[in-house]
Amino acid sequence: MSGNGLLTNFGLFGETMFLLDQIARYIDPVAIGIVFGGTLFVTLFRAGWIDSGRALSALGLIFRADPHADAAAARVSVSRIRELAEVRSISCVDRVETAQRFLLRAARELSDARNSADFVRWATDEIDARRIRHQAAISVWRSVAEAAPAMGMVGTIIGLVQMFAHMDDPAQIGPAMAVAMLTTLYGVILGSGIATPIGGRLQSLSETELAWQTAAYKQLELLAREELDGMHMPRTTQQAARIVQPLPQSARLRNVG
Repeated sequence: MSGNGLLTNFGLFGETMFLLDQIARYIDPVAIGIVFGGTLFVTLFRAGWIDSGRALSALGLIFRADPHADAAAARVSVSRIRELAEVRSISCVDRVETAQRFLLRAARELSDARNSADFVRWATDEIDARRIRHQAAISVWRSVAEAAPAMGMVGTIIGLVQMFAHMDDPAQIGPAMAVAMLTTLYGVILGSGIATPIGGRLQSLSETELAWQTAAYKQLELLAREELDGMHMPRTTQQAARIVQPLPQSARLRNVG
């Protein structure tokens, strides 16, 4: 290796070490424990383990969810369900193939429903349950956004108390001041820089998903009214419909004659 190459490598190594040294100034285990540990405790106390786990699992949706594509695919699936009901019968719509789990369950419920009221009851309960689950996960991240700055202020107060308690020892003032400043920084980053955007993104995804699911269920409700309620029309109603039909022209002439 030439001398210029060695100088370049040493220069890059020196720059890397300087950068790591600057980053290390913003890392303090005590401040991290106060902010992140305190925020975790408050969040678990407010939301519980189940909702907190659901909020963590929802992180994957932020990057891979595409609600607009799901809405377009749902419209296609609803059209296939309607075509299958018209070509065969509504009891066969559970054979439709779709990637949306909501529509798969909706097709099964539609094929097993006795009337449109049964399907509407299931659909409204299902969408309400989904809305509750979504809001539970979103509220966890909102709790994090609220608790993190508060934990930052707690850490700042602890650091200031430690600093004033060791005014006679200059070696203790620096670490205490670092805790006081870094806890505020960590609280702002965790609350406003991480938790708030995640909660907002999940809220947007929830609203879009529930919107297309509600629209799909409305279309399937119309199909249920056409297919199921028509099949279960009372016999007396059908007889009454035939009675009120007008007589043919020839019958009326015979009656007159």
